Order: sequence, then structure tokens, then C-alpha cells
Amino acid sequence: MKRVPLVLGAILAVVLVGGPWLPQWAMFIVTIAFARGLVALGLMLLLRAGLVSFGQALYYCLGAYAAGALGRFLGVSDIVVEMLAGGAVAAAVAFVLGFLLARYRGIFFGLLSLALSMILYGLLVKNEALGSTDGFNILPSRLFGLRPGPDWVRYIVMACAAVIAVGAALLVHRFLGTPLGRLAPAIKDNEIRVEYMGASARYAVHVKYVLAAALAGVGGALAATTVGHIDPDMAYWTTSGEFIFIAILGGTGNVVAPFAAALLYGAIHTTAYDLSPNTWQMSLGIALLLLIVFLPQGLFGRFAWK
Repeated sequence: MKRVPLVLGAILAVVLVGGPWLPQWAMFIVTIAFARGLVALGLMLLLRAGLVSFGQALYYCLGAYAAGALGRFLGVSDIVVEMLAGGAVAAAVAFVLGFLLARYRGIFFGLLSLALSMILYGLLVKNEALGSTDGFNILPSRLFGLRPGPDWVRYIVMACAAVIAVGAALLVHRFLGTPLGRLAPAIKDNEIRVEYMGASARYAVHVKYVLAAALAGVGGALAATTVGHIDPDMAYWTTSGEFIFIAILGGTGNVVAPFAAALLYGAIHTTAYDLSPNTWQMSLGIALLLLIVFLPQGLFGRFAWK
């Protein structure tokens, strides 16, 4: 039997059934973990091809601002519509930029993606119509035109996040089993041989880049809906660093790993900040150092489920 669909189905059932009994703060952490996990899932696609994007916050921020703009200018605050819009905007921008980035590898790919992310950050900081450095609040969440009660808003958003995340993970799992998805390790090992086989490495990288951007855009829109506020810091390089941390923490073994790593990251972050607000970054740094030394493939890198 296929393990990944079973595991994802079990996760979805646990969240939907057990969610109402979670405290509000726990629902918030789980929902943000789904948002970050979506971004890390896209990074996993790139990492399998040997590519590290230091600018994935670009699409995370675009997704968030697309969701916020729907409410600010059109009065639309439906959770599903916001996530779809965030993913579509991010994918459209990535499709254009992908013609450039698909030509580069290694550190050049990483630094160019970082530069693009910082360009967006600079534009948003100077844009007073979008709140400049302060950003702006987004409208209260709705689902299919209905506004949940105050006690159920967090659960509804978390449930929607779980459904979208599980659906995205299943689609990525199916993609990894296609010929295009299976090219990633070959591109990482020897791109020239991939070209000799008749496949286009540049096309494969372009497709993976657009998919990763779309996932990041959906994650950004979900985060914006959950927090209720967006600002230019969502495009800053430190945000991209968090996503890389999560991707390395989970490894590239299977599509469940990014979400498990995102939840673990959120737990470490919350605990460290609660115990030592001024040195929580050191706790994350120690965790990453131990991971690199003892588990270079990530916590779940050895579990290549099918």
C-alpha cells in the first residue's frame, strides 16, 4: 500500500477531528506550520535538483500581499480565494523570472533569487499605498461567504490550511513520480548527461521553480490570513533563511517531512522565545548545527516513502 497518502490522510483526520479541542495558541502554531511547510515543500523540489533558493520569501510575500490586496481594494476575504490568488500571482511572477534563473546553478542561483527578493522588499518599503514599513491589516476571514464566529475562526482557518496542505503534498508526491519529477537527482548529479539523454535540464528547473513559487504564494496567503497583518519583512532575507532552515531540518525524503519540520521549528522557536526572548536565535543556531553534524540528510531524509 502507498504510505504517503495514508500518512497524509491520517494527519488530515487528526487535525479536523482533534482541532476543536486544541487551545487557540496551538491552532495558531499549527496553521503557521502548514504555511511554512508549503514553502519548504517547494524548496524540497529545488533541493532535490541541487538548487538552494535564498529568496523564496519573494513569493511568500507576493502571496501575502495578493491576499491582502483582495480585501483592501476589492473587499474579498474568502480564505480559499485568497490562497488561490496568492499561488496564482506567485506562479505568474516565477514563470517570467524563471527564464532567467533557470540558466544559473549553485551560488549564482541562490544569490540571484536573494537579490530579487530584496528588490521586492525595497519596493514595498517605499510604497505608501501599501503601508510602507508598517504594512496593513487584512479583512477578517470568511469561508464561502460566511464569517465564522470568534471561537471558530482559528479552527476554520486551520482546517482549510490542512486541506490545502494535504492536497498540495499529494500533488507534489504524484509529480515526483513523473519523468519530469524524477529528473531532479540526475540534474543534481550530472546535468550534462541529462542533456545527452534528450531531456532539457533548464526546462525541468523552470517547472520546479514555478511550482515552488506557487506553493510559497499559497503559504504566504495562508500566513497573512492567520496573522491578519502583512508587512515588507515577509520578503526580507531572514524570512528566506527560516524556510531554508525548515527545509534542511526536514530533508528531502518525502513530502510529509517539510510539514513535520515546520511544526518542530515552530515549537523550538516558541519555546526558545518564551524561555529567553533575547537569545532565541542562538537556540535555533545550535539546533541547526547539531542537525548538520549528526543528521546531514535531515530528520526525515532517510524515510523515502512511496
